[in-house]
Amino acid sequence: MAEGNVKAKNPERRDNDQRRENRGRREDNANRGERRNNNNRRSTPYQPRGERNDQRGERSEQRAPVEHVQKPRPSFDYAGETRAITIVPRDEHNISRRDISENALKVLYRLNKSGFEAFLVGGGVRDLLLDKKPKDFDITTNATPDQVRKLFRNCRLVGRRFRLAHVMFGPEIIEVATFRGHHEQYEETDDKNVSQQAQNGMLLRDNIFGSIEDDAQRRDFTINSLYYGVADFTVRDYTGGLRDLQNGIIRLIGDPETRYREDPVRMLRAVRFAAKLDMKISPETAEPIPRLATLLQEIPPARLFEESLKLLQAGYGYATYQKLCEYQLFQPLFPLIARQFTEAGDSPMEHILLQVLKNTDHRLQNDQRVNPAFLFAAMLWYPVIEHAQKLAQEGGLTYYDAFSLAMNDVLDEQCRTLAIPKRITTLVRDIWALQLRLSRRQGKRAHKLMEHPKFRAAFDLLALRAEVEQHRELQSLTEWWSEFQEATPASQKTMLGTLGEDAVPARRARTRRPRKRAPRKESGQ
Repeated sequence: MAEGNVKAKNPERRDNDQRRENRGRREDNANRGERRNNNNRRSTPYQPRGERNDQRGERSEQRAPVEHVQKPRPSFDYAGETRAITIVPRDEHNISRRDISENALKVLYRLNKSGFEAFLVGGGVRDLLLDKKPKDFDITTNATPDQVRKLFRNCRLVGRRFRLAHVMFGPEIIEVATFRGHHEQYEETDDKNVSQQAQNGMLLRDNIFGSIEDDAQRRDFTINSLYYGVADFTVRDYTGGLRDLQNGIIRLIGDPETRYREDPVRMLRAVRFAAKLDMKISPETAEPIPRLATLLQEIPPARLFEESLKLLQAGYGYATYQKLCEYQLFQPLFPLIARQFTEAGDSPMEHILLQVLKNTDHRLQNDQRVNPAFLFAAMLWYPVIEHAQKLAQEGGLTYYDAFSLAMNDVLDEQCRTLAIPKRITTLVRDIWALQLRLSRRQGKRAHKLMEHPKFRAAFDLLALRAEVEQHRELQSLTEWWSEFQEATPASQKTMLGTLGEDAVPARRARTRRPRKRAPRKESGQ
């Protein structure tokens, strides 16, 4: 009986042993899988999370992944030339996340966490490598604009020529672009929203997406085709931009004439980068610019206005102006001014142009504000004066009437090339009109002029004119206004009392016509 009970229990014991053995096998398989995952995690690029603290992220940043030490891989540029891709590990470049906007990092982290590739690209990477503070940060990714908008509630899509996503963090906007592809493969498509090119070669639509290699070849200059990734902290160079950055060369990617015809604004960008970064434009990049300068006339005036501010009001306007003249790009932007250039370059208009650009650069370098209205008022002052004199002589108008018409004519003609907004042209007119009133100072006029919102800008233009023209009356008027602004009320009263009769033009005596009298009524007899 007992033996039978033992035999009866043996099957249950065997089942328990089998369960324990199966459980042990599962645990061993799980451990082996975890070790395999850990090995893979160590061998693949590290992807930090946006919520990690700076200390942990900094420790991760110091670890350079092993696989980035690799041989350059071949890549084909826009013109078909074979180039090598260079990947620079973290310990061989100077870019740190401490120098990158937190909002840009948030966008990069979220895109990576969602399974997309994302890189910092363009001028931000270029300036960081040059130890400069970037003005903004642009991101490129393989996510489409619609996918980016789904990831960020604070995102809006902009642009028709090339669709972009703007992720807004208060006043800061992070621009996110999808990897661009080559448009030649879509030349025969009927969808004009994807790719459209004018007969002269200008790209009207360029919403074609591709790989990061395609995107690198579709960018304008080699120094702007550098990519930084927060997944592995490497810098990727597909076009030789690191070499050009080290040698101080501005080089266009692909055939220069083809790329300029696609977007003529690239000529202005080449000049701007050369002046800003104190670099030289490569010979093959510079050669077509004078020949193709007239293509700028086909660019919308609103876009040229924005480009003009980047050229002349970014802290290096004087150097940029010299290069614009060197490559014959100034005339398409400011035809009114270019028509009055002299061979010797010694006219008052040319002197005031150089001086206002130097003053603007000085103010920006000292973190002082500048107003584009003052810049345009100074640059176009002498064309207004010349046109007003012509209207007064030919039309028999008074000078004040001729001056008012001249202001409108000059601004209208300038706005055909640069679409200067009305908010700026209104201020330009105020500054010009005050030039004719600053000499009338008697009585309460001086105090009323000082209360004008644009009085200070008008006074600065007066001082600039006196410096350029070396005219004694202008210099005396400038000195008087300078002293009057700093004087006490009592001193101001004394200064106004000592003004000569020539301070205000004498009024013409009004001749009164004799009053007509009604005929007297004769009384009847």
